[in-house]
Amino acid sequence: MESMDREQHGQQPDSERGHVHIDRTSAPAAGRPGAVATRGGVMPAVDVYIPTPFRRLTGNRQHVRAEGHDVDEVLANVEKQFPGFRGLVFGSGGEVPAHINIYVNKQEINSLQGIHTKVVEGDEVAVIPAMAGGADNGATAGRKRIGALTAEQVNRYSRHIIMPQVGPAGQRKIMESSVLIIGAGGLGSPIAVYLALAGIGKIGIVDFDTVDISNLQRQILHQNADIGKLKAISAKETINAYNPDVEVVTHEVPITSDNAMEIIAGYDYVINGADNFAARYLVNDACHFLKKPLVDGSILLFDGQVTVYLPGHGCYRCLYPAPPPPGMVPSCAEAGVLGALCGTVGTIQATEVLKLILGVGDSLHGRLLLYDALAMEFRQVRIRRDPHCVLCGDEPTVTGLIDYDAFCGGAFGHTNEEEQKAADAARAARERAHA
Repeated sequence: MESMDREQHGQQPDSERGHVHIDRTSAPAAGRPGAVATRGGVMPAVDVYIPTPFRRLTGNRQHVRAEGHDVDEVLANVEKQFPGFRGLVFGSGGEVPAHINIYVNKQEINSLQGIHTKVVEGDEVAVIPAMAGGADNGATAGRKRIGALTAEQVNRYSRHIIMPQVGPAGQRKIMESSVLIIGAGGLGSPIAVYLALAGIGKIGIVDFDTVDISNLQRQILHQNADIGKLKAISAKETINAYNPDVEVVTHEVPITSDNAMEIIAGYDYVINGADNFAARYLVNDACHFLKKPLVDGSILLFDGQVTVYLPGHGCYRCLYPAPPPPGMVPSCAEAGVLGALCGTVGTIQATEVLKLILGVGDSLHGRLLLYDALAMEFRQVRIRRDPHCVLCGDEPTVTGLIDYDAFCGGAFGHTNEEEQKAADAARAARERAHA
């Protein structure tokens, strides 16, 4: 009966809402378990979530119990228990201000009946300050701002919102963030899909290549019908098929020293899934100069690597000061790669970005995660900023973007098919720009 009551006013039953089980073993009053009998009839008791900034009034309690027939009555009863609480919610007026959102069972009351939204026994009322916090080093300047989540968005991201590490404020951070993905291939595919599903506001895709049938063994952004299509375009179509709210920006060009700074500057976070060393060093250096967090991943055969570089705390050159000689390290086209490996490494990269956005957990900054799929073993090694690094060291000698094709062996010719393709494309792009 309770589930039917909730469904009638747009709320979900306990089994779908993911709440902590409420003990209803106490003696019931007037027919409804745990309800409180009053002169006005049975008054249901509900669970009220208290946000961190307001917990100073509740003895640092995350949840309190309060009675009421609607949201307004529930908050009034919280005020009786904890004087001053209502003032924090409503301010000096009688209306809920723009920087506060109130939810009943994860649905904003603005999409229901406002503060007069009815509640029943066992419901949850959550008071959430809508402000998501400040930005570090101007990284989020100019980003779009998300107001109150719509009912559809609350439903779409409900499994995020019920997590204490995310909540409505965290989901807004995700939706306000922008991420640039270098490469729409084996790694870029799972990264893009899971970031789109998470609700990232803007995803940029850098890829100049076209879909080949050999890509379909691992690149889940593309399907058979996409063969011959630009990967960036195919990626955009797939991303928006999953989540039409995501803004997808395609950069259908090879990333070069001429365009890297302009492209990367438009995003909060960068994920590198490039298939050649020139792009890896280029993206690393550009992120260093622009102070952008970089999540780097690589794969080959059954092995994968993932780490995070934060501005001012080391870079790819600290780990690998120089690229291997041309031909020493085979490409995936030459040696192969297990398709499922891309999913494991790519989803780790996506997870690291979401953790950075939310400001939770311990990132892989300062650690290189090594994945051996054959042994099904994860290992970690510590990595530190090199004070002698030519880019981020105490006395840097690389103070601007360089010719990365020459740095990685282009001046001597390529034996790596993917390196050669990237070098040819970059050369053609430079010639068009200077024509």
